[in-house]
Amino acid sequence: MGKIIAVANQKGGVAKTTTCINLGASFAATKRRVLIVDLDPQGNATVGSGIDKDELQYSSYHVLMGHAAARDVIVRVEEAKYDVLPTNGDLTAAEVELMNTMVAREQKLRQALETVRHDYDFILVDCPPSLNMLTLNAMVAADSVMIPMQCEYYALEGLSALLNTIEEIRGSVNPNLEIEGLLRTMYDPRNNLSTDVSGQLIMHFGDKVYRTVIPRNVRLAEAPSHGIPALSYDRTSRGAVAYLALAGEILRRGERAA
Repeated sequence: MGKIIAVANQKGGVAKTTTCINLGASFAATKRRVLIVDLDPQGNATVGSGIDKDELQYSSYHVLMGHAAARDVIVRVEEAKYDVLPTNGDLTAAEVELMNTMVAREQKLRQALETVRHDYDFILVDCPPSLNMLTLNAMVAADSVMIPMQCEYYALEGLSALLNTIEEIRGSVNPNLEIEGLLRTMYDPRNNLSTDVSGQLIMHFGDKVYRTVIPRNVRLAEAPSHGIPALSYDRTSRGAVAYLALAGEILRRGERAA
């Protein structure tokens, strides 16, 4: 049964989508079956995987609202060797509709993914940059939350709010929800603040902070414009190599836990 990981941080621009796409491609390169769920109305994970979001007949909006089955909406991305549950701007309407739904509105994604969960080893959910009803659905559906973050002061402030939300969800609708790990992204070791914040993270969260760090890398930034992961764009780039290392670290952690 596939492990569902919500990639979440209410702060924008911390590489959530970049992490979903490139970690997904790295898992796929190790022969794992991967599904990326695009739950951000901006649809960046959809476009970054080479799917035209404006041409979609059905999207994650239709799946969340029960108008279509996940299996019928999922798109295969041959270049990256993973599947995508794509989205577009229609998803914006889902939050309004979910707010007006009285019964199990936070359970919609969990219910939708139950039908396909056994088809995958990993399901990565790309969350919007806010703690809204879509993010809540992702965390209720997930086994764990991965938190990408830049090593800067404001990132630490936002982290506490996210951790509080995770605790609230654990205490109510998803008692098994765990923190998968904290991922340091766009890391520049020459920056003293990055080094200081990184040290604080390790001091407070210990082994929950991945040893792998994702560096600032031009190839990671360029790959989405070509609709492919960095691994397909330039597999020797520092960014692609870092995400391969992250996939390996997560797999080793899983084996030790098992």
